[in-house]
Amino acid sequence: MALATRTDPEGPAQKGPRQRPEPPREPARSPSLIGSVWRSTVGKKAVMAVTGLVMLAYLAVHMLGNLKIFFGPGDFNGYAHWLRTLGEPALHYEWFLWLVRVALVASVVLHAVAAYQLSRRDLAARPQKYAHGNARRRRKASYATRTMRWGGVILGLFIVWHILDLTTLTVNEHAEPGHPYQNVVATFSTWYGNTIYIVAMLALGLHIRHGLWSAAQTLGTGRPHRDRALKIVSTAVAAVLAGGFIAVPIGVMTGVVS
Repeated sequence: MALATRTDPEGPAQKGPRQRPEPPREPARSPSLIGSVWRSTVGKKAVMAVTGLVMLAYLAVHMLGNLKIFFGPGDFNGYAHWLRTLGEPALHYEWFLWLVRVALVASVVLHAVAAYQLSRRDLAARPQKYAHGNARRRRKASYATRTMRWGGVILGLFIVWHILDLTTLTVNEHAEPGHPYQNVVATFSTWYGNTIYIVAMLALGLHIRHGLWSAAQTLGTGRPHRDRALKIVSTAVAAVLAGGFIAVPIGVMTGVVS
């Protein structure tokens, strides 16, 4: 009689527990475009450039509005009231201001987070990056990085102070709700109000000077033959904005605004 050669898998010859087949694995999801851009160094630099330009546009408009204080309380208070009613009747009272505030907060947060993460990456790569680099270039890059980093910290703290001073009126001892002209004069009639504001505006000027030039490089408008012109433009914009903001406390200190 011929011997059977087929082995029954469930027969007694099988040892050990029966293993169940593994369920099919789902294919790995491809990362989203936004996530890929954010995780890349180039993407973070682009986010910093775009948000920086958004804040720069706001600063230019804000500075021009501040300079209305030299035309007297009527013009300045009227401008402040107009900002709160802008968009009516489509928008309710102060809705436009809140939309601007939300956009600014988003820009500041994205700008700060991207800057912090890029700084961490730069510190991690620095030993290899500068192993055979030029010492002068290394010192120049280090100075620019420190200026931007500490300037950003100073401006972040100033934003908190500025809101508490002239928006919520929490730290402005002589503030009068609904009287923005008088509140500005009150805050710049104190030595600490002037000191905080002027130091912050000087830090802002340095931040804009380097940041605007860096944004031009990141967005692809920088070229070797344009570097000198871009640096001149960046310096001029920084000087005009910082000078325009500092003119207000100086005007109060000298009695031109009272």
